[in-house]
This record gives sequence, structure tokens and C-alpha cells, in this order.
Amino acid sequence: MSQMLALVILTLILFIGDLVAVRTKAWVPSIFICAILFLVGYWTFFPADIVAVAGVPPVVATMMMYLLITNMGTLLSIKELKTQWKTIVIALSGILGIVVVLLSVGTLIFGFETMVVAIPPLVGGVVSALIMSDAAGEAGLSSLAVFAIVIYVIQGFAGYPITSFVLKKEGKRLLKLYRNGELQVDVTDKAKEEIAATVEAAPSRWRLPEKYNTDFLKFFKLALVSYAAYLVSTLVAPLFSISPFVLCLLFGVIASSVGFLEKQALQKANGFGIAILVLMLFIFDGLNQATPSMMLQILYPLVGTIVIGVIGMYIFSFIAGKILGVSKNMAFAVSLTALYGFPADYIITNEVIKSLTEDEKEREALTSRMLPPMLVGGFITVTIVSVILAGIFVGFL
Repeated sequence: MSQMLALVILTLILFIGDLVAVRTKAWVPSIFICAILFLVGYWTFFPADIVAVAGVPPVVATMMMYLLITNMGTLLSIKELKTQWKTIVIALSGILGIVVVLLSVGTLIFGFETMVVAIPPLVGGVVSALIMSDAAGEAGLSSLAVFAIVIYVIQGFAGYPITSFVLKKEGKRLLKLYRNGELQVDVTDKAKEEIAATVEAAPSRWRLPEKYNTDFLKFFKLALVSYAAYLVSTLVAPLFSISPFVLCLLFGVIASSVGFLEKQALQKANGFGIAILVLMLFIFDGLNQATPSMMLQILYPLVGTIVIGVIGMYIFSFIAGKILGVSKNMAFAVSLTALYGFPADYIITNEVIKSLTEDEKEREALTSRMLPPMLVGGFITVTIVSVILAGIFVGFL
């Protein structure tokens, strides 16, 4: 198979996934459709190394992971996180519930290694799934390498309907309070400003004049910060092991806070789309080892892991919500963002609000109370905590 034919086929698969997601309003995740098409391809006519043939060898994917995770760190807004501190505590509580229940009950049922591989992808996105899949593959655990990817592919099916259900209950409660005059909400631009706080421009004291602020300068800064993270991880290796990807996240936050990196630097350098393309192709490349018998073998631990994890999430988020005075439905919804993150959290919340009322003021009232915590919850769980967990759990394999 030629390189360009391989690239055409793979990009077509990714487009079909997006097409189905758009047509179903994200109820059928694009990654699920893509995974099925990749499996069908591998079981029929795909060469096992089709992703590498298309021009995405592992070394290129690793480079993109460094840049993407560093870029993730630039999204952190201290202002918004301070405003939504209760949301952060609840989101972390939900993740703690997954970790505690799966490492206890889950380990007894499915084994320790299976749970170690499952947890980071379950509370995160493509990056954490890829980290754990690579680690399992290097440890000679081929079925668990596939398991990490399949968890990432399937988790949304549990998250979407449950989130929609609990958000509708929360929305109806808030709507009743609002109509009775018992709920005071800020429907001015302040709420929109809070939502937008995660993409504010960084301070300009480190910037060169705009005419010199080219795409290559943005890439250079991202690469420099990523390299600094890599260097620190190697320097501290004799003392303790820490994933360079975790440090990339931390260094991205620091570099953004002091103004060295712009917010969403990779997007502004016009490199975000190709980076995501590379990572998505590389993570689906992990399915080339998945035989039909292996898929049947991991089906039981897959369903069991998600069910047990969601139960643990509900228990811990309920307790945290009770302590902080947040309704159980809102607390659970915030925790559930770990199963999909952005933009699904944004889409689901807006769809629920639109389904509850036609009145524009009521929609604005619901949006101001429901959307900010959902966005912050998704950012904390998928963007930050899942990468940190993956960096830690890799050491257990």
C-alpha cells in the first residue's frame, strides 16, 4: 500500500467518525465509529503498520504528545479555578472514588494490572490512553495495551446518557427555583467572562513585537518548554521517577502564568489540528493487535470496570457535594465529565438546557449556573488529573 493511499483511507475514517458524531449530536462518539472501522480494516485488508506507512511512526506521535501536553498547561486560568473551587474539589472527589473503588473492588475481580491500565484512560482522554497503552505494550501486556484504548473509546457511552439524565433533573430543579423567584443568577456578561477565562491572553512582557511572533517562534517556545520538562525528568531520575509528560503539563502552566507561552499556543501556531490528527491515528494504531478473540476476552473487564468506576464516582461526588452544599445531581454531572471532557461537556449541557425551556432568559439563567462548572470539571479531570495519574500509574507496570 502506498503512503498516500494509506493517508487517504485513514483520514477518511476520521472524517466518517466526525460525520456520525455531528449527525447524532455527539451521542455516538466519533472515536467509537473510528475504532470499529479500524478494527474492520485490521481484520480484513489493512497492513498492520498502516499508520506508520501513512507517515506517523511512533517518534512523530511522541513529539506531538510533548507539544500537546505542554499546550494543555497553557489553558489553565487561575482566576477561573479560584471561582470554581467547589467544582474542582467535587471533580477530584469523583476521580478519587474511581481510583479507590477500582483499586479495591476492581482489583479483587479483574486483577491489579488491569485496573492500573484502566484507570487513567477512564478519567481522561487520548493522551492518558496513549501513555497507558504504550506502557502496557512495553511491559509485554499486549491485551492490556488494547484494553487501554478500548476503555477510552467506550467510556463515553456510559458518560453521555447518565450526564444528560442528571443534568435534566438539575435543570428542572433550578428552573423551578428561578420561576418562583428563589434563584438569583447573574445573566450578564460576567458569566460569559468566567467561561472564557480559560482562554485569556497571557501577559505580554515576554513577547517580541507581533511581526516577529511567527508560527515558528510559537513552536520553538513550546518545544523549549517541553525540552525543559524532559531534562528535569532525566535529572531527577536517580532520585525518583516522574513522567516527562506530567512535567510538560506543569511547565506549560508555569510558562503560561509568567507570560512566556501564549494561551493555546499550538492553536495559534496553526499546529493543533495536525497534532490531534497524528495522535488519533497513533492511538488507533494500537488496535492492530486486537483479534476478535481478544476483544471478547476484554469485554467482561471493560463493562465491569466502567460500571464499578461510575458507582465509585457517584458515591464520592455525592459525599463531596453534600459537604460543600452542591446538589447531588450537579456534583455527579461534574464528576462524569471525566468520561468525555471537552467539547462533549459543552454540547451535552447546551442540549439539555435547550430541551428544558424555550425562554431565552431562562436558558441564560440555567447556562450561568450549569455550564461553568461543567467546563471546569472537564478541564480538571481530562486535561490535568488524567495525565498526572497516567504518569504515576505507568510506574506500577
